[in-house]
Amino acid sequence: MAYDVIVLGLGAMGSAAAHHLAERGKRVLGIEQFTAAHVQGSSHGGSRMIRQAYFESPEYIPLVLRAHELWRRIERDTGTDLLHITGGLNIGSRDGELVKRTIAAAERHSVPYEVLEGRKISERFPVVEPLSGDAAVFETNAGYLFPEECIRAQLALASRAGAELSFEEKALSWSAAGDRVEVGTTKGTYSAGHLVIAAGPWANQAMCGIFPLRVTRQVMAWIQPTMGVEPFLPERFPVFLCEDPEGGFPGYGFPAMDGPGGGIKAAIHGSEVVCTPETVDREIHETDLRRIIDRLKVRMPALEGEVVLAKTCLYTMTPDEHFVIGKHPGFASCLVACGFSGHGFKFASVVGEILADLAISGSTAHPIGLFSPGRFVR
Repeated sequence: MAYDVIVLGLGAMGSAAAHHLAERGKRVLGIEQFTAAHVQGSSHGGSRMIRQAYFESPEYIPLVLRAHELWRRIERDTGTDLLHITGGLNIGSRDGELVKRTIAAAERHSVPYEVLEGRKISERFPVVEPLSGDAAVFETNAGYLFPEECIRAQLALASRAGAELSFEEKALSWSAAGDRVEVGTTKGTYSAGHLVIAAGPWANQAMCGIFPLRVTRQVMAWIQPTMGVEPFLPERFPVFLCEDPEGGFPGYGFPAMDGPGGGIKAAIHGSEVVCTPETVDREIHETDLRRIIDRLKVRMPALEGEVVLAKTCLYTMTPDEHFVIGKHPGFASCLVACGFSGHGFKFASVVGEILADLAISGSTAHPIGLFSPGRFVR
């Protein structure tokens, strides 16, 4: 059977693309090598942060504002609880890049925020003990998404709109010639007018290393605070990002969204442990946990507590840490979406809209110049 679009990978971005394409009446085949909302890649672990005062670049802010709208629409269309607003706390030196760039981004796009300095931080959030010279930017509209539920909701809407979704089917090859693409899998061969490759940490394999993507091993830990979870409950405590005073990767975390026994999910935003999805060490080591606790207890001493759960996941990063979204440099009928890890999940709903635009009309009104695939291909 011929399709209008084949989507390779049904994680965050692929499920969104299948949803938007099918809702616009396209014949869609989605292919996923694992089960729905699996734990092998980058979109699991119960929570992903969403924020609007985007210090990475103000160019992201129109996209995240649209993503907010789309997540709320998906909630309405599926009757699913996906997005929780808790506020967000970005803590660091008042003269550091985290604080300064967050304020600049918020100012540029009128994102509501408040600056807290010194003891004002601990007056608002008693579990935080700021360092000398610290300031915090509190963003009103930040919060968290439930990633597994988001993916399932997008898949449900795609299926409802007529998309054919196949799981536990691995893509073995693909080719493109003119206005047709062909995909070979463990179950058969399919053709379509367009191909969307949204393969997450498998993007290097799927595209023969055309982009300089770096896959790293990440560890997430759920820590039981020494004073109990009550001060960290979502109605009292926000999602947070903490600058490392030594200049290393920042730490981040979430409120106690899982109740008394669930702990505080925390992690370090970045890693030097390079791997592939096949070679990643999924065992948790004491050094992994110590690294997270030591990074965060500097400002939150209560996180020097018992680790009740820990998991690994994967980041897939470009050298400039911006996404890759657009036409494959060698094949006009193939679209690529990769390099999202570290801060990409929140954008999934709007990335799906962008990919549908590109597949159907060849362009999008969304600002995606920053993410051009051509910047890495000479």
